[in-house]
Amino acid sequence: MGNIVLFTLIIGIASALILIPFYKNDQLSKKVSKHIKSGIIIAVVVILMPAVFAFYYFSNFDRNFSSLWPLAILLTAGGAVLSKGMERKLKGFLFLVSIIAGGYFLTAFIFNADEKYEIAKMDQKVEIKTFDETETPASVPPQFARNKMKKAFGQVPNTSYYELGNLQIQKVNGEYMYIAPVEFSGFFKWWKGDQTPGYFSLSATDSSANPKFIKSEMVFTPSSFFNKNIERHMRMKYPKKIFYGDVQLEIDEEGKPFYIRSYGKFISARNGFDVEGIVVVDSKTGETKEYPLGSVPDFIDGAVSPEVVSLQNSYFGNFVHGFWNSKFGKSDVKLPSDEGTEANVSPIFDEQGVMFYFTDFTSPKEGVDSMLGYSLTNSRTGEATYYTGNPNQSYMDSQGDLQIIEKKFIEKKWHGQMPILYNFYGEASWLTPVLDSNGFLQNYFIVSAANPEISVYGVTPNEALKQYKTALQRGKGTVDGSSKAEDKQISGTVIRVYKEKSGDFTVVSFLLDNHKNYLISSEKAPLAIYLKEGDKVTVRYLETGEEFLPAKTIEIEGL
Repeated sequence: MGNIVLFTLIIGIASALILIPFYKNDQLSKKVSKHIKSGIIIAVVVILMPAVFAFYYFSNFDRNFSSLWPLAILLTAGGAVLSKGMERKLKGFLFLVSIIAGGYFLTAFIFNADEKYEIAKMDQKVEIKTFDETETPASVPPQFARNKMKKAFGQVPNTSYYELGNLQIQKVNGEYMYIAPVEFSGFFKWWKGDQTPGYFSLSATDSSANPKFIKSEMVFTPSSFFNKNIERHMRMKYPKKIFYGDVQLEIDEEGKPFYIRSYGKFISARNGFDVEGIVVVDSKTGETKEYPLGSVPDFIDGAVSPEVVSLQNSYFGNFVHGFWNSKFGKSDVKLPSDEGTEANVSPIFDEQGVMFYFTDFTSPKEGVDSMLGYSLTNSRTGEATYYTGNPNQSYMDSQGDLQIIEKKFIEKKWHGQMPILYNFYGEASWLTPVLDSNGFLQNYFIVSAANPEISVYGVTPNEALKQYKTALQRGKGTVDGSSKAEDKQISGTVIRVYKEKSGDFTVVSFLLDNHKNYLISSEKAPLAIYLKEGDKVTVRYLETGEEFLPAKTIEIEGL
């Protein structure tokens, strides 16, 4: 609190010195002149200083003197009007300097576009990052998770005092979980309650899991007031830091809750942002620490806030050839999607459990739903990679995927949420959870980004994957596999056979004497419809690690 009082006092003294005229007016008595100066001082103390204090206290604005440039223009203008002679010239010069500084601050976004692009510049790769088919993606949509948590709110003591806070995903003890704090529902509830009782957790991979309420008292929260408000607490500890993005709840491996927020620096003239680290606050004790990005504690997944990543995606997509090109020519401009689940980006995890923010980019031309590429940004380091995909193929963007889902379930009024691009069996594919009008999960939809006519849906991601594998075999897609699926060949004797009609073709599932299951469509191998138990076969297949391995070719001895 002392810092803001001192900051306000310095502003008050400086304001009084600028506003009070020091010249001697022969036409006014000393008594009248003294009254004028006293009146200005009183006005500064009674009006300006409390107003400045209230602005910085309630807005949590950074307390750097560069933030005062609008006030400097008003004060120097007033000082020049009230003064005379040489004093007026001096204060008029200060007014001119403040006007120039204000113009610099207001127009900085035009001139620092190249710097923004350089800061947000990404490594570029052609191949699409693969997804391990043996793993289940974090595919429970946040809206569905939030609905389940609300229905479990009866677990919270004194329920009427609280409401559900912001939802976010993170890895806790090796499991992907949604975390949402319990927040105060208003000022008087905070006044009576003083602290919140805990938070909810829910699996981000298992749609059948139920939310769990974890008891863990939190005093410093986003819904607390005055100095217990988490953002104000951070600002009081770090009055000059430049924060960007909302505060986020992070849980350590013991289940203890912390609030974090990204900080950094302006690109130039209080415009633009470049992330440098995080501030971490113990939500119960208020103990505060700061960490540069290279030293972030292991339990924190989202060190770089989704708002920061969304901002950097905008820099990378828009400012490739400077500011004016982003407005007029738009050469090589690519627009980041706004279909993400958190600040227009979607958090996903790789096979090592590292969290990335996913965003696809599309053309600025209206009516075009072709994807130009997509980015993956490491949520701990801020390092990003831009993937263009196969240059000989055109990929559908996330908006096109959502439109297909809307048309597919138009009568039921279902919609897709959280579309993520994966490489399934060598095919660039959108995986999207489908929700009903009440926000409840109905199924998972997979569609080929290169061949939108190939699409399937299933109750679970793995069921949808199994159907998609079959659809690729009978469609125009491929099953060339991913970087983890080795192309193998085996000979053996058929023990069991199961045939199922799928459209104009038959899907043949068979078990060999090596006790492994294989799957092939009659579109790929027409003679597979004659397969029977006891046949000796040679099969070329992909070692994906699944229960039913996708076969590419089959040779039946004697046929």
